Amino acid sequence: MTDNYQKIVHNNLKKLYNPLSADLAEALPSMREGDCFLFEAFGKQCRIRPEGISLGNSGKTGVLGILISLYALHAGPQLQMLEPLKSFRDFPNATPYTGAFATHTEGILIPQVTKIEKAQNRIMETLQGREAGNLAGGDFSFLVRPLPKISLCYIFYRPDEEFSASVTCLYSSNAPTFLPMDALADVGEYTSRTILALLD
Repeated sequence: MTDNYQKIVHNNLKKLYNPLSADLAEALPSMREGDCFLFEAFGKQCRIRPEGISLGNSGKTGVLGILISLYALHAGPQLQMLEPLKSFRDFPNATPYTGAFATHTEGILIPQVTKIEKAQNRIMETLQGREAGNLAGGDFSFLVRPLPKISLCYIFYRPDEEFSASVTCLYSSNAPTFLPMDALADVGEYTSRTILALLD
């Protein structure tokens, strides 16, 4: 399967580099070094080169490599619009993916709400985030930025005597501008996985 992931990444990179847009560094946005583009993705330094994508110290990026290559293809000149934050199910054409999104993005975090609250500063620092402030309610909430133009807002409710814990994930308003809908759902899942990996 890893080989298949790499094939998809390489096919996307061929589209990206042939021809290479002169505005790609600004569109991502990123720092450019020759044909290499550097930026933060999913809490790690990402490098896009004609021969592949690396994330942190690993050149084996799997699904993340596909998501990053698709983001590079779709980034364009538009700026991120954070507000109004939107539920994934409210985006056009999201219906086929809403069940998986609820399970793999929100549901996997519910058993760890207490640990996430304790680790939220580390999570925000790693994922270029900040407290959500008046953008969201909940017992606590924060924004993270897994890709330069896509932000997610996580809203958490602690368990109590009457209700179990709950988690809601909202997207920056124009997130679908920068990725196809299935890939956007995957961004939620892999951001949540990154959050879990940062817990004590």
